[in-house]
This record gives sequence, structure tokens and C-alpha cells, in this order.
Amino acid sequence: MQSYTIGQAARLLGVSPDTARRWADAGRVATHRDEGGRRLVDGRDLAAFAVEVAQGVAEEDEGARTSVRNAFPGIVTAVKLGDVAAQVEIQAGPHRLVSLLTREAVEELGIEVGMRATARVKATNVHIDPS
Repeated sequence: MQSYTIGQAARLLGVSPDTARRWADAGRVATHRDEGGRRLVDGRDLAAFAVEVAQGVAEEDEGARTSVRNAFPGIVTAVKLGDVAAQVEIQAGPHRLVSLLTREAVEELGIEVGMRATARVKATNVHIDPS
């Protein structure tokens, strides 16, 4: 499973590294240390926390949101596989993006919860680039 440094986690959550450190210190997101002593966040834990943070932001700010319509770097928070189709959800800061694609594409790209990915939006299509 992929792990993220506090700085990487902060970028994926759309906050400062200091904020991510405070959240980790407060126990809001679990961390562990690597052999070099760096604090890391497990990808699955970060994915779940990204959804939690985004829901909190949405509840605080019920106004309309706008964004640049191109690239949304984030973290995969859900992968739902059917027989032929698949649904992939990405949390990019406060934005939740959902892409419908083939199961074969998800398997070939190795998309899984907790990995970095960029959602690229064009009209009503959401394309995913695993990072």
C-alpha cells in the first residue's frame, strides 16, 4: 500500500503542511514513521480522511463552488468494479470527482483506493491519470 509524507498528504488535501501536522498530532489521521523517521500516512487512511474533510467543508460552505475545469490532482477514495464497468472516485481538495470507465481499464492502470491520481475533466467526461 502506498504511503504519503505529511507534505504530500497536505497537498492532496489542499491544506498547508502545518495543518496536516496538527491534524496528525490531534489523532484525526493515523501516521507511522519510516526507517528515516519521517511521519507517513497510509493511503487508505488518507483516502478516508479526505472524504471526511471534504464533507466537513461542504457542510460549512453551502455556496456554489467553481473551479478550473481541467486537472484535479487528488487521491482515489473508492473503486467499484462491476462485470464490465467500473466507477472510480477521486477526492481532490474539496472536490469529489467520479469517473465511469471499463473494468479492464481500471485493472490495466492498477487503480486502487489510496493511490494518487489526477482527474481530467472535459465537458461531462472525467478521465483518470494514475500518478
